[in-house]
Amino acid sequence: MRNKFFIIGISILVLTTIVYILYDVGLVFMVILTLILLVGYANTIQQKHAILRNFPVLGYFRYLFEMIAPEIQQYFIERTTDGKPFSRNQRTIVYQRAKNIDATTPFGTQLDINQSNYEGIKHSIFPTVVNEELPRVLVGGPDCKQPYSASLLNISAMSFGSLSENAIVALNKGARKGNFYHNTGEGGLTQFHQQGGDVTWQIGTGYFGCRNANGGFDKDKFTEKANLPEVKMIEIKLSQGAKPGHGGVLPASKNTEEIAKIRGVEPHTTILSPPGHSAFSDTKGLIEFVAQLRLLSNGKPIGFKLCIGKTSEFEAICQEMITQNCYPDFITVDGAEGGTGAAPLEFSDGVGMPFEPALIFVNKTLVFFGIRDKIRVICSGKIISGYSILRAIALGADICNSARGFMFSLGCIQALRCNTNTCPTGVATQDRMLMKGLVVADKYERVYHFHKNTLHAANELLAAAGKNSFAEVDINIFMRGDEFSHLSDLYFPDNLKSVTRY
Repeated sequence: MRNKFFIIGISILVLTTIVYILYDVGLVFMVILTLILLVGYANTIQQKHAILRNFPVLGYFRYLFEMIAPEIQQYFIERTTDGKPFSRNQRTIVYQRAKNIDATTPFGTQLDINQSNYEGIKHSIFPTVVNEELPRVLVGGPDCKQPYSASLLNISAMSFGSLSENAIVALNKGARKGNFYHNTGEGGLTQFHQQGGDVTWQIGTGYFGCRNANGGFDKDKFTEKANLPEVKMIEIKLSQGAKPGHGGVLPASKNTEEIAKIRGVEPHTTILSPPGHSAFSDTKGLIEFVAQLRLLSNGKPIGFKLCIGKTSEFEAICQEMITQNCYPDFITVDGAEGGTGAAPLEFSDGVGMPFEPALIFVNKTLVFFGIRDKIRVICSGKIISGYSILRAIALGADICNSARGFMFSLGCIQALRCNTNTCPTGVATQDRMLMKGLVVADKYERVYHFHKNTLHAANELLAAAGKNSFAEVDINIFMRGDEFSHLSDLYFPDNLKSVTRY
């Protein structure tokens, strides 16, 4: 291809030169062609890119199409039911509710519901009245001195650094208006989280915000921040669904001097949080750390977040709670399909237990040990609709957190550039120019409306199922497609006399 490029290019250049000499036209084209040939020659002698070496100019189109591949996929190829991690239909319902506009759809479902993986709610022919009051859940076990009344839906952990300053401010102001909490993420409590909204302060393995000079836990710094009035709960991060067993990742391009100062690290370097905590190294130490944080915070709700891996380890934690007679006020369960700003692909795709079995396991294990009534279970895993809230509660959750749902409410378009600092909507970037596109005054209203309208949708589904309270929700209100073959066998007319109630 290189030979053809030069043969054709030089031939055209010669003809263009002759035309210019004879007719005094084509100078601009001749200059452009000369520049193309020079670029092509430079590419043939470089040794880094094989495609450009073999296709001196055409090779650039490969990189162009690769760069815009997510946009091509999203705008020209995807159907409304396609798209990963979230389909266009799922994203659209968040946008509509965030904008507080009509969120209905016409003509019927676009899903193939005659499949074994179909899930639906068993509605009642005697629905209850829809409750207009948004549900709340009290968090605080037997040793908690400052229980917190939490919304059923809240903002999951997203750090300043992963998200932009404007995004964090808009989220917190939306939380203030909607009276729900905002999890800081492991990046620490910053001034951008302190806009009047309730805060759950997450303590990760890097101890950002309560970190000593050696990178360990500083109890004095923790005590100072933990007793701020806006800090309602404290969450110890053991692991995250998208990269369990791997510490948090902040790419160097997003580690500004401001973020580095907040975290106590070197600016413009990639920050890798340790995989595990230095304040404890076993189940005994974890429960003792829970007790220590409860004491230092004057009795605020203390919990921990994890993605389930070895089930025996969680069982050992439960046993240690009983041994020490010390219980966290809440446990946040993340699924392996959870979101992240940056993670190695091997960890995102191949480590950790998915959300559904993890939530079922945690709930059943707490029941087995007889301690379920002492601990609230918070779930985090692709919660973006009223249906997903009811489903999570049926599997064992008391409270739901959502990260990417609230990102969509800010305007995120699933561009898949969170780790590159080039987020086009200003949500997941530290680029000041891109950040300006996110107008806080508009977006915090969208955060508020998404929360309100999603919980109202959950209330409507609850009423459709004939229930008066979320406490009545269990797995029996759901049906699965793989049940239908059994149902069709039972309900042929000849069998109606012998059928039992389903």
